[in-house]
Amino acid sequence: MIASLTFLITILALGAPAALALIPWTMITGNAALLYGASIRIVRAALWLARVRIEVEGRERVPAHTSCIFMSNHVSNLDPPVLLPQIPGRTAAFVKRSLIAIPVFGYGMKLGDFVPVDRDGRVEGAIESVAAARRVLEKGIHITTFVEGTRSPDGRMLPFKKGPFYLAMETGAPCVPISIHGTESMMGKGSLRIRPGTASITFHAPIYPQDFATRDDLLAAVRAEIASGLPEWMRGE
Repeated sequence: MIASLTFLITILALGAPAALALIPWTMITGNAALLYGASIRIVRAALWLARVRIEVEGRERVPAHTSCIFMSNHVSNLDPPVLLPQIPGRTAAFVKRSLIAIPVFGYGMKLGDFVPVDRDGRVEGAIESVAAARRVLEKGIHITTFVEGTRSPDGRMLPFKKGPFYLAMETGAPCVPISIHGTESMMGKGSLRIRPGTASITFHAPIYPQDFATRDDLLAAVRAEIASGLPEWMRGE
């Protein structure tokens, strides 16, 4: 539990004053760059103090000066804090709408252009989220999504949600597959305990939607790339 407490205390101790200073600044200026940068630095510090180490491969494959859709598998609650600081440039992400409702934390995500999604399966909600994500890409900000839509209970890849692939086909934004593993043993589903260890992140070469006739073809290509960077037992069917 020491790592978990260290992570939480660091986030609270550094995050509270940063939020008090930078949320009003962001509201006044309309520019979330300082808030985003401070948040990333705080998360990096918290991970380091909690003895969570990160090995990254292939970040040089990310297209420069281009808004991308980063698509990753999802095995742990540690995945977002481990992954987002490794994304080159600024990224927003799809997040559960309930997180946006959290005081201060949720408002910070809203200012950072994070895109709320509903899990009730409503077509209208999905269309609204895709439209919001498109506006984020048009600002020059990346979108990061965990394409299974939820954490895998055992580390094996689940079926992918189709919303991110609608977004990709509509915008033509490059899709950058990401494979992440190691976090599944550091913080399991349903647990708040962090165990020190090493997370492995692989950025694969971008996949361009215009090279595919259908959304399903694009999905299959992204899934194959993500699977290629995972241990065999995690690849699912």
